[in-house]
Amino acid sequence: MEHVLIIVGIIVVVAGGASALVVPRLRRGRPGTGHASGQPAGTGAGAGAAGTITADDGAARPPDTDVLPPVPAGQAAGVVERPPPSAGRLVRLRGRLARSQTGFGAVLLGLLSGAKLDDETWDQIEEILITADMGVAPARQLVDRLRTEVKVAGTRDLAEVRALLRADLIEQVDPNLDRALRTEPHGDRPAVVLMVGVNGTGKTTTCGRLARVLIGDGQTVLLGAADTFRAAAADQLQTWGGRVGAAVVRADREGADPASVAFEAVSAGIAAGVDTVIVDTAGRLHTKTGLMDELGKIKRVIEKRATVDEVLLVLDATTGQNGLRQARVFAEAVDVTGIVLTKLDGTAKGGIVVAVQRELGVPVKLVGLGEGPDDLAPFEPAAFVDALLGV
Repeated sequence: MEHVLIIVGIIVVVAGGASALVVPRLRRGRPGTGHASGQPAGTGAGAGAAGTITADDGAARPPDTDVLPPVPAGQAAGVVERPPPSAGRLVRLRGRLARSQTGFGAVLLGLLSGAKLDDETWDQIEEILITADMGVAPARQLVDRLRTEVKVAGTRDLAEVRALLRADLIEQVDPNLDRALRTEPHGDRPAVVLMVGVNGTGKTTTCGRLARVLIGDGQTVLLGAADTFRAAAADQLQTWGGRVGAAVVRADREGADPASVAFEAVSAGIAAGVDTVIVDTAGRLHTKTGLMDELGKIKRVIEKRATVDEVLLVLDATTGQNGLRQARVFAEAVDVTGIVLTKLDGTAKGGIVVAVQRELGVPVKLVGLGEGPDDLAPFEPAAFVDALLGV
């Protein structure tokens, strides 16, 4: 009898341990299917943070409710949020961008519509564009073209000059680049987004914000905490996931192999049937060759299970030329498919959009325009230029 009880006990323990690795299957598609978008089935509105799966020993971690951001006014604690959709976000946030440029558009328009428009004035206009981080070559090209257009039109009318300047700036930002985020699943396999960049650019925060964008648009998301070298990164990602019901795969110890965590995240995403897996990565100093080798390894390991659809490089828009140097190094290590410019509402200069796109031949796809959880917006060239000019 004692032997029977021992055997039963072992079976119960093993079954209980195995259940810690089970990820509730998420329903694909849009809201209104019985579960909140992005919320694991069976968690319920009052369950709080989403589930966690550890990549190594399978021991589930409790949600980090003690570090959750303040709950918005009027919302009960523990209720999974429904973020707003991404459509029109940049237009709604354009006021912040306009304030950040310290009168960039007003100064340009003032010079262009002034009584005197000689060589010295054109030099001033070129200098303003260069100091806005646009770069010497693009600034000179824009000034030469605008100078010809104003001369041919023979006008100093403010509305006409603004229209000419607006058209030329939009062309410099290049509206023809494909800025669509590839986050749609491939049959039974999720899309995979790899987030890269140095520490301090807002990379982990961008992962969380992007999860909110996708969930707001009706997709299901799983987050992979592959930044195993920064102690708070996994906890931070857990916090973001907990607010919107996105499960998080993390290591059971600090310093674990990042590629293993990324692999387990993608495997869990396949098992759960999510639409998109977003993988955060380490961002130590970009001058360390080891980091670049590591990023290449992570991408190769993920591709054993699924396709890496997006490699998004997160850059701090306030760093100017240093950000461009970072971009070059990362682009050599992995095939960057898009740029995320954060802190564009601070002291950043709008010209960095032109400079980084020319440097990499890769579009800016997302911009961060504030400190709020929903201040990440899809980049729209016309709305961006209108904000710069105060149109």
